[in-house]
Formats: sequence, structure tokens, C-alpha cells
Amino acid sequence: MRLVVDCRYIRRDGRHDGISRFTAGITAGLGRLTPLTMLIDDERQLALLPDLPWARTRPPASPLEPLIPRVVNRLRPDVVFCPLQTSGSIGRRYGLVLTLHDLIYYRHRTPPAEFAWWVRLGWRLLYASYLPQRLLLDRADEVVTVSETVAGEIAAHRLTRRPVTVVPNAADGAPLERAAPGERERSIVYMGAFIGYKDVPTLVRAAGLLPGWTLHLASRVPAGVRASLTSLAEASGAAVVFHDGVDEAAYAALLDRATALVTASLDEGFGLPVVEAMQRGVPVVLTDIPIFREVGGDAALYAPAGDAAAFAAAVRRLEDPGEWDRRSNAALEQAGRYSWDASAARLLPVLERVAAARRTRVSRG
Repeated sequence: MRLVVDCRYIRRDGRHDGISRFTAGITAGLGRLTPLTMLIDDERQLALLPDLPWARTRPPASPLEPLIPRVVNRLRPDVVFCPLQTSGSIGRRYGLVLTLHDLIYYRHRTPPAEFAWWVRLGWRLLYASYLPQRLLLDRADEVVTVSETVAGEIAAHRLTRRPVTVVPNAADGAPLERAAPGERERSIVYMGAFIGYKDVPTLVRAAGLLPGWTLHLASRVPAGVRASLTSLAEASGAAVVFHDGVDEAAYAALLDRATALVTASLDEGFGLPVVEAMQRGVPVVLTDIPIFREVGGDAALYAPAGDAAAFAAAVRRLEDPGEWDRRSNAALEQAGRYSWDASAARLLPVLERVAAARRTRVSRG
């Protein structure tokens, strides 16, 4: 099987976002199972990718993206795996597997501000109805998504006639055997974006109900959002530390001192920071929504959406005798269900099936 993995969604600044991490992790896992070629658009992306053969082409945001098969065809792949659903397909002579991570932006339609205006316009058109998504997904031979929750939503909205396979997200590295030793600080950590549906203000209000505790906001905060959250923290009496982005080592050190990772998100396709925390033995306090029930299982503590008092109460439960240790051990066990090797092993039969079907069609003329 001649396999190409579209790695053009890898970040160029040396720090992963969610799609970048999924791409790098699944590529590394597949590379341990079968030969493949990575498709990139900038050699800086190689810093976050495994040492595997690669080819370079134009970026996925190019207006010529619908015609990208004219370039990819030259590599003569049997199948191409794309970690998003937006890869061009006009004139392709290979099998194609696309990925849909979530349906969040049908419910929260504001596009990321960092995109060019014409990309934001296309984004709004894409999520104005389910029809464009159906057209995108049905261009593929098969479709992948990252959770059973999203697979259920795809089926409920009849987004594709193609087979759908769940290939879960995972955290880098293996779960620890036990949580880091030493005293835990009375601190809680949030890692994630500062988009409206993430509902970070609920976490700030919860921190205001936890005297003596500190809320660490680990990821980069847009200036306007920081000013708003600072005002809210002052009004609610919350102790908040803005880290404005941390590298992998600093994030691990932050988790290893914390009592819990918290997220009040109203919507997710998977929730990678949850697994990242659990694999270090850090208990998690999450919004009580289906995707977090799937990923966090019985290891997590849950609170109703938007209920700052319930989040604060869940954090306080971790101070009950024996509760933190019990939740920490359960978190490690739950995190052990997710790994890039396991996800790659789920994906490989899909790719082999699509490649075989493509070869059969070609041989029949």
C-alpha cells in the first residue's frame, strides 16, 4: 500500500494546536506500522513530525486547494489520509479518507479570528447548513472521527453516506505509573482556547468561590479577553495567573503541582487536555456533557454547564480524605485507553480497505 498522510495542518511555530497534534500523533503511529509519505507545505513543519519521507506542496488554505490532487497524483498513492475534511479532491486518482473532528461550529459559528477574511467567509458559508458538509464528506471513500459522541452526531444529522470509523485522539507519551510525588498546591489548571463556548468565565467565577486557591490559565490569551477575565477576577475575588502559553515541560510541571485540571466547555469533539492531565494522574473536573462522559469516564468529577458553585464544590471534594488519590489512580487507568499506537491500529485497516478497493477499480478499468 502506497500511503500519503496530509501533514499540511502541522503548525510552523513549534507548538501544536489540536489538529496539529492529532496529525503528528497519528502520523507517528502509522509510521510504526507501515511505510508512508508525509505531505507538507513548509519545512518548518518537520520539527513537529516523525522522521519519515516527505514531499512538499502548497498550503491547504490556498485558493487552488480543490485542485491539489493534480500534485498528489504524481506521488502515485493508493490512498491519502487527511486529518481534516477540507482536502481537495478534483481529479484524484487515489483513495481518500477524510476526518471530521466535531460539529461545534454549527452551534457556535464564529470562525477563528486568525484566519484570512475570505477563509472566515467560507467558514460561515460552510456552517450555514449541513449541505456543504455532506458534499465535503461524500467526496471521500471513508470518513474518520475522533469520538463515539461525534460519530453519533454525524449519524443523527446524516452527514455522509460513507462508512464512519472512530479513531480517538490521544496525548503524547505514555501514562505515568503514578502521579508525581509531593504536596499538591491548591491550584487548578485550564488549558485550551478562549472562545465563547469554552466558557472560561465560569472557571474564573468558580475560583472566586475557592479562597486560597489559584486558577492557572495556561494557554495564550487574546488581549481583549484577558482584560475581560481580569475584571471578572477582580470582581469575584478570584486568584488568576495568566501564563500566555507554556511549552510542554512547563505545562507538565504545572500539572504535576496542581490539584486538578478544569474545563467548563459547553462543547467538544474530544477534549485532549483532559487526557493529557489524566495521563499524569491529575484529577479532572468537567462540564457534564456527553463527550466528557465518554473521555473522562468514572475518573472525572462533573458539574452542570455554567454552574460556578458546582465546579467549586467538585474541586473541594478532592480535599476529602483519600478522594484525590482515588481520582488520580482512576485518571491514570482511564488515560491508558488512549494512545497514538492504538489509534493508528484502528485507522490502518480503514486505509488498507480503501487502498484495496481503489486498486480493484483501477484493475477493472
